[in-house]
Amino acid sequence: MIKRFIVVAFWVLSFNYFGFAQTMPEVDMNAFHEISSHDLLGYAAELSTEKYGGRLSGSPGYEMSARWVAGLLHEWGLKPGVGDTSYFQWFPNAWTDVLETGSVRILPVPGTDLKERVLKFPDDFFPGSNSATGNVAGEVVYVGFGISAPELGYDDYAGIDVKGKILLMETGVPYTANDPVLKKWEPYSYHRYKFQKAKDLGAAGLLYVGLVANPNTSYIEGFVNAHISEEVADELVRPVAKRPFVDLKKEIVKEMKPVSFSLNRIVEISARTRHYPDAMSCNVVGYIEGSDPLLKEEVIIIGAHLDGQGSPGALFPSTLDNASGVADLLGAAKALASSTIKPARSVMFLFFGGEECGLYGSIQYVNNPQWPKDKTLFMMNLDMVGNGKGFFLGGGLTHPDIYSHFEIANSKYIHRELRASEVRPSFGRPRTDGAVFEKGGYPVLSLWTTQSVKPVYYHHPKDDIDAVTPEIMEDAAKLLYLGILGAANDRN
Repeated sequence: MIKRFIVVAFWVLSFNYFGFAQTMPEVDMNAFHEISSHDLLGYAAELSTEKYGGRLSGSPGYEMSARWVAGLLHEWGLKPGVGDTSYFQWFPNAWTDVLETGSVRILPVPGTDLKERVLKFPDDFFPGSNSATGNVAGEVVYVGFGISAPELGYDDYAGIDVKGKILLMETGVPYTANDPVLKKWEPYSYHRYKFQKAKDLGAAGLLYVGLVANPNTSYIEGFVNAHISEEVADELVRPVAKRPFVDLKKEIVKEMKPVSFSLNRIVEISARTRHYPDAMSCNVVGYIEGSDPLLKEEVIIIGAHLDGQGSPGALFPSTLDNASGVADLLGAAKALASSTIKPARSVMFLFFGGEECGLYGSIQYVNNPQWPKDKTLFMMNLDMVGNGKGFFLGGGLTHPDIYSHFEIANSKYIHRELRASEVRPSFGRPRTDGAVFEKGGYPVLSLWTTQSVKPVYYHHPKDDIDAVTPEIMEDAAKLLYLGILGAANDRN
């Protein structure tokens, strides 16, 4: 009984300390109520339109969307965040314009019941986001993860000739534990490594497993590629492997031994693209200057990536990923700018370019910060915050002094489920803008939604305005407004 009392008492004291030791600061409720799902849905809908072309970083459509966002920041009175003179932080960002859907055709095998199969877009295949122009045909060879790492005792290419062949390849690496060993596999996890290795070994083309549009691949002159579904991969593999495709991958992961072999099928891939190697892209940076003469030298950064997947074969509106996060930031920015209760510390709103291409924008900022790192309290990242019933604040338990402001705001005004976690070490490659900041030594929190209400179409043409729930977007922006204001005005 005594033990039980001690545990309960500790829990209550901890809850009070981490969650409600602070009181809700003064809030301009007019600014709070100005945040509306109607406006936020309008922002997301605007960014999802054809004129921005899916906002592929480096493209004219992306730059147009960046200038639209900067125009709103200027209209609301946010100061330019790049040298106090510009809203744009530029960086190199090559991109590829996919001019046609292209095609993938599996040729028949004479004397068998294996007939010709013309794959359908978008159900069976996507054109490669960085494919070269060309028409290639060749025997298909399954090469597992497409990795040659002799120092790790692993080589998918050992004992198999891939010259002139079409390779069927998995994404990722076979090692799945999140421990220091995974760090050794990081160089082999990048799509660029896999594509270049295949080309260096003389492969004619590549079928990448997974229907995910992916600008984070390499453009290699003369190298044609496409993405295919797991169902199509199974059609190619099963007749030879005599087992389902998914079981083959599981076997490689379990045994950590490559299984590579010819599939005895001929595949033809065609693509028409135009590559722009010297293109530039940008982050959009604006800030609200703090009202306190001393504390205004400190800043809170709120970020979301503005770029999307472009138009590889069709428009990918990229609404949930990540027009939703951008809209949430815009809603909070407008409210903070109009609030009669001003933040004591400065608040920066940072809209990243190049996230889908390889986290270019966040890397650019971390390497070239527009605010001193030692004066940055924390960075909060939003990605795909527009479909769900509840919230999850990654890193909240690692930074309870920050998390408490959002917890109090949610308890008093938002009334949604809010969960949090500690920052967990990740030994793989960074996959979010927040991870880039964390790797750069910044305190980072990440806001997500939980309990999806609608299907999630990840990097898919169906990620459009119908894929988001405006009510959760409104509450996300309100939570940001309240939580940021609380943290910015916390003098402890």
